[in-house]
Amino acid sequence: MEKLKFTLFSIVVLVGFGLLGYWAIVNIQSGSEHSIKQKVEQLQDENENLKTELVSVKKELGTLKSELEIPPALVGEEKPKETPEELKPTETTKYKYQILIDELNKLVKDNVYMKLKSSGSRVGTVQKFLNLFNNTTSKIDNDYGPTTVKLVTVFQKDQGLSADGEAGPTTFIKMIDWLKKKGV
Repeated sequence: MEKLKFTLFSIVVLVGFGLLGYWAIVNIQSGSEHSIKQKVEQLQDENENLKTELVSVKKELGTLKSELEIPPALVGEEKPKETPEELKPTETTKYKYQILIDELNKLVKDNVYMKLKSSGSRVGTVQKFLNLFNNTTSKIDNDYGPTTVKLVTVFQKDQGLSADGEAGPTTFIKMIDWLKKKGV
């Protein structure tokens, strides 16, 4: 009977060790898997922190946006309060430079201001006009550099505007008027 008890006890112990060994093999991770898992958990924590920070920054931006107004003196031209009557689309006349007139009208409608170091296709529109005004074929580089500032200043002086070299709706309106006078 002693032998039977010993045999049963030995079987139970071996089965227990077998199950423990199986569990260890199934759940064991290599060093790289463990470090990857830790990195993923760290990134998830950082992601949650960034989401929380983003929400607070958006709230702060909303409050600042409502408080922030750029004074007209900083942009070089006084911003018109309303779209002038002369710009409201009531004309059906097609002009020789209609495409350029339409592009300039869009700049007025979008209340665009340009100054030294401005860039983009909208600057190219102004440069196209300046080529016509000065009867030149200068390169359209979409960069509001010193040459563009100088040429805008010359145009502004010619049109009786404040000659600061910065272009805004008032300057664009004068450019449109000049183009319309150039022919139907």
